[in-house]
Amino acid sequence: MQARAAELGRWPWLALLPIVIGLAGCFSERATAVAAGPCGTSLDPADIPSIILAIQNFAFDSNSVRVRVGGRVTWVNCEPAGTPSHTTTADGGAWGSSLLAPGQTFTTTFPTAGTFTYHCEPHTFMTGQVIVDP
Repeated sequence: MQARAAELGRWPWLALLPIVIGLAGCFSERATAVAAGPCGTSLDPADIPSIILAIQNFAFDSNSVRVRVGGRVTWVNCEPAGTPSHTTTADGGAWGSSLLAPGQTFTTTFPTAGTFTYHCEPHTFMTGQVIVDP
């Protein structure tokens, strides 16, 4: 027992090692849990660091969002089943999703600073903008 106390005295962090190992498992890249997004949609774990925007009631959740260069935005179609599909399409062509049926998602990364306006192709009255800060 005294030998163990002497070891911990030289390396006090050893007493915390079991806790650190236990917590590491909680944040492991091997985690396969799928998070619930807006409207109960399942999101890919890779989309979690994104700003999540819902599409509902024939509108984008927010008219304007801000991200940093390298940031990502994920749009989730939260319309009820049977509602026409939507897109998220940059006015300048920087990105364009396919038609997103209810429950589907689209994610894009913003590699450069600027203001990017976008719309829904079938419903051009649906608009928004992403402001990308350096």
